Amino acid sequence: MKNTIFACAILLTTLTAHAQFTTLPSGDNKRASVSEGIGITQVTINYSRPGVRNRDGHIWGEVVHKGFANLGFGPSKAAPWRAGANENTTITFSTDVMVNGQPLAAGTYGFFVAYDPNESTLIFSKNSSSWGSFYYDPNEDALRIKAKPVATDKSVEWLKYEFIDETPTSATVALEWEKQMIPFKVDVDVVKTQIASFRKELRGTSGFAWQSWDAAASFCAQHNTNLQEALLWADSATSVTTGGTQSFQAWSTKAAVLDSLGRKEEAMAVMKKALPFGNVNELYFYARNLAHLKHGKEAFEIFKMDYDKHPDEFLTNAGMARGYSALGDYKKALTYALKARAQAPDLPNKDRLEKFVKTLQEGKDIN
Repeated sequence: MKNTIFACAILLTTLTAHAQFTTLPSGDNKRASVSEGIGITQVTINYSRPGVRNRDGHIWGEVVHKGFANLGFGPSKAAPWRAGANENTTITFSTDVMVNGQPLAAGTYGFFVAYDPNESTLIFSKNSSSWGSFYYDPNEDALRIKAKPVATDKSVEWLKYEFIDETPTSATVALEWEKQMIPFKVDVDVVKTQIASFRKELRGTSGFAWQSWDAAASFCAQHNTNLQEALLWADSATSVTTGGTQSFQAWSTKAAVLDSLGRKEEAMAVMKKALPFGNVNELYFYARNLAHLKHGKEAFEIFKMDYDKHPDEFLTNAGMARGYSALGDYKKALTYALKARAQAPDLPNKDRLEKFVKTLQEGKDIN
């Protein structure tokens, strides 16, 4: 009796200790994770990778059963394939997305496939924590979509997921195994998700810095969207509270938002307020943009302001060359271009000024 009790105690201790170990995946299937960013949205897939293991020609429709099947374990009598091995294959979307044109909320989902060689059903389930598909319940489906399997030339030994056909706003997720691929497309409204992220993050510690409010307002101005709220963000960026009252960048962003709203006179007034706070680089590039837009007189005034604050420097001499060129005075422009060429800090700038000199000598505008 004592020996039996002792043996049971050893077995219990062994099982308990074993449960605490990190062990190889069941069936020697490889654990894997793949992730891709689409805009600010992160798509992450966690799965296990079964191998073909000399079962060529017997994977799809056999190892991967067709449709829904009774797997002989668990409550589900009509289970799809687990889209991998072992635990649930899971897919996480950090923001709301569109999957094959259908909306799907941010979150983590169990991913299943009801395979059919002509048109498979892909299932995103709210149950992402069960083992395999033994506990699959259609009442937990968040989304079902259709996808056509695609034959491939090259055989994939270990099942894998990868992102293909990427664009700034989308990517195709491809489940690949043996000689078939099942693809589905994920689309993201990048502008909408970015603005939603700004609204959320500006309520946290990011809201204490003018740079955060400025970045949010600048994004809206660049994309010509959400402009009324962007103007409020620009007001916060230029406020005493956030510390941006003497930031050229913050004031110029506010001017850009006003300009996008069609309030051009107000935008010009705000830019005049910004000018005293500009550093040598900010003033140069602002004036350069004016010159490029053929606002020669305004560009020259800014280049001259920059030069007066930082006389006889490489960038301000280059600016004066651009400024006089914008006014059509190529002779004076050439004088400053020659000075800037002699002060060029590196070969790329020296080459650029060399081109300026030649262009001005030919009597042509360098802007």
